[in-house]
Parts: sequence; C-alpha cells; structure tokens
Amino acid sequence: MALSKLQYNSLNVTPSASKGIRFNSGANGFEAASAGGNLTLIKTITLASAAASISFVNGSSDVVLDGTYKEYIFYFNNIHPSSASNAPLSFNMSVDTGSNYNVSKTTTSFVAYHQEDDGDAALGYEGGAGRDMANETRYQHIIFDIHNPNDSGGSGKLHLFDPSNTTFVKHFMATCNSQISTSTTAQMFAAGYGNTTSAVDAIDFKMESGNIDAGTISLYGVL
Repeated sequence: MALSKLQYNSLNVTPSASKGIRFNSGANGFEAASAGGNLTLIKTITLASAAASISFVNGSSDVVLDGTYKEYIFYFNNIHPSSASNAPLSFNMSVDTGSNYNVSKTTTSFVAYHQEDDGDAALGYEGGAGRDMANETRYQHIIFDIHNPNDSGGSGKLHLFDPSNTTFVKHFMATCNSQISTSTTAQMFAAGYGNTTSAVDAIDFKMESGNIDAGTISLYGVL
C-alpha cells in the first residue's frame, strides 16, 4: 500500500486565534475550526489578607458561570489556612446567585499519602463528615487537610460540568494535593453530584474552620 504524502504549501488554512483545523469538501481538504478543549480565563481571586470565604457568582465582578461553557474548572494555588491545622478546604453550590449555598450532594472521596520520613504510606477511602455525603447540604471537602506552617499549602483543581443544565444533576470532580499536618504529602480525590436540576449559578469556597489566609483561585471556562 502506497503512502500518500502532502505537498509543501498544499494546505490553505487561514490562521486564527483559538482555532484548529478540520476536514472539508474543498480541494485542500481542510478549513479553520473551533478548537475544542481550550481554556478561557474568566476570573482570578488573589487573597492579600485572610477571608472567611471566596465566592464566584454569575454576573457579579466579571464572573461567568452560566450556559456559556459546558465545563468550568477552578484552579487552587497554594491555599494556606489562617490558623487551624488539619483545615479542609470545602465548597458548596447555589441556585439563587449566592443567597444560599445549600445544594444537596451525593459524593465519594479517597486519598493517597506518603510521609517525609518514609515512615508510612497508604491509599484508602475517605469516609466521614464532609468526605462522603448521601444527599447532604453541607460543604464538600476537596482539600482534606492543609497544614498551617508558613511553607505549607494545598493546590489542585475542581471540575464542574454543565452547571446551567436544567435537565440533569450537576457532576463535579476534584483532584488536589497538600502538605498535611504530619509532614506528609497527600493527594486527594473527591467526586459526586449536586442533586438539583436547577441551574447552578454560584460557587463558594471556605475552610472548614478558620479563614483562608493566602492563595489564589482561578476560574476557567472550557470550550
């Protein structure tokens, strides 16, 4: 079977930002097309002082959290608690533009960890309050434990799928890592769904105890 080769300059595709190429019926066979999977930065919140919570509300302070994108990703960078060790970062959803963060959620979690001194390592399911919920309205833990010395923190991401859909429940997945209170690295996984067919239009983040002392949270839309 002969291998077909493209001739130099045989493609005639006009460059365009955030575009890919796709087949068409023309002589050159390709045309510019929207490139799926591109990230669009919507909003970054950087903490200069301690905050009880950080909220992203559709239509407020340049935040977009509606049907513009089918998927939204929140990125956490070096989240640091103000005082409490073993402080989980948690989140909740709102269907009334932030008046109430109380969407019922069914969730599951697990964690892998390894100590600095190589003393212990494990992979296991995470049960308990805020970790695996059965249609509960409380805040969901996404970074299960963040140590509070100056060099400690937690980072990761939260995916929220199709929050404006009014037919299906609202799925989410979070993957994060932190230095926890026993000088240990811990990678944490949480997933579940908000049990509502109403449009989710606001997300709130807070520590389970104390304040968020420092760090950034960035919201992206996925084309």
